Amino acid sequence: MESIAPSTLQAHDYPPGFRARRVRNWFFLGLLYAAYYLCRYNLSTVTPEMAKELGYNNQQTGQMSTARDLGYAVGTFVNGLFADALGGKQSMAIGALATIVLNLAFGWYSTWGLDAAVLLVGFVVIRLFDGYGQAFGSPGMVKINTAWFRRTERGQFSGIFGAMIQLGAISVNQLSKYLLGGFSFALFGVAFFTIGKLDWRTMFVVPPIILAVILVVSWLTVRNTPEDAGYSIPVDPGARDIETPAPQPPLSVVFATIASNPLVWVNAAAYFCTGFVRRATDFWAFKYLDNVWHVGKQDPAFGWMGFLLPASAVVGSFAAGWLSDKVFRSRRSPVAALLYGLETVVIAASVWILGYSPYASVTVACTALVLISLTCNTSHSIIGSAAVMDIGGRHMAGFALGVINSFQYFGAILAGWVLGMLIDTDKEKWIPLFAAMLPFSLIATVLMAVLAWRTRGREVRGA
Repeated sequence: MESIAPSTLQAHDYPPGFRARRVRNWFFLGLLYAAYYLCRYNLSTVTPEMAKELGYNNQQTGQMSTARDLGYAVGTFVNGLFADALGGKQSMAIGALATIVLNLAFGWYSTWGLDAAVLLVGFVVIRLFDGYGQAFGSPGMVKINTAWFRRTERGQFSGIFGAMIQLGAISVNQLSKYLLGGFSFALFGVAFFTIGKLDWRTMFVVPPIILAVILVVSWLTVRNTPEDAGYSIPVDPGARDIETPAPQPPLSVVFATIASNPLVWVNAAAYFCTGFVRRATDFWAFKYLDNVWHVGKQDPAFGWMGFLLPASAVVGSFAAGWLSDKVFRSRRSPVAALLYGLETVVIAASVWILGYSPYASVTVACTALVLISLTCNTSHSIIGSAAVMDIGGRHMAGFALGVINSFQYFGAILAGWVLGMLIDTDKEKWIPLFAAMLPFSLIATVLMAVLAWRTRGREVRGA
């Protein structure tokens, strides 16, 4: 492809073919990241069946979630530097290979016929390393797209980012429904074949196979930067040096620059709170519906929730991204503050209605979970993609994401083991599931509101 010199372009022009090439790059990159989530949320979709077979309580089930989140928290901090040094494409490939191997190992290990308590130790160790491996994914993806998207486009990109995450969530929910519930393929009323109910271990075989296929295709298609695809123009002409295709700075400079930026730590603190609420929702939702409202894989409510939980997050992410770019002039904190505030109201209402009012029902419970998923996943997309790209630029976005995202998973750690212990104290209604989210949501609201107020009327990198 012919390169076009930057001097021939105006500030908002792109060379011919650039947008189409960017779409192709992002499509396969996003598909790869969505496939990561097939191997991340597969455990949460099978926890009812797994817990019943092996006799695990919520505390024991939560230990597996906590282990993965601990591995991810440490991994995303470290791997952010690796992504900046190695390149985003290379980082994502390393993470995909690791999670393919470890998911297959999880399913195979469960067939060893060991005592359930002994099995649990192995499950925890495997998920710990799996979390570390998966932590190569998001820094790599964000680093690549920082080079391909201008600052004024990154809010809308956060909608794409959220959509690909939720595509993975929708896919794994539907995959679980059909593999564990059984299905028939029929055409014009004629059944061609029927697949009976499969064992929950299937969810640790099929998703990594899908990920492996997508990894090969994306490796052949994705390019780290526009320059690698034959375009010499920087994505954001006239921007600061950090946005231009200059040589990658030493890791010591990347570390010092990001670690000394106060915006990193404010966003990290808010993301810690997001991590707790997000993990409390996506890990425990189906087990809550199964234990409290007896919603199984064959119940229509399971299918609807498997679609609505991620779909609502997609709609919210696109809306928030557009609002951030078009209304708030690429400022992220005002939108995040609004989302956290709405989330706080929804959680407070859920605690009262589901715990202390006569109006509790499966419909109310599902509605509450969908609204919480919408708000927490939308704020997750705004901070975890647009804000980190603004803060780090194309040379430091990997580590900026690594630092901020690690705090999300430190928060998520509490939503596994610790929240499981709290839930076990109220097995009838599971009110601790909702009550424990409230202080985290409130703290995040205050943090983002203060940041929005302090940066009002100004264009601030990462605000």
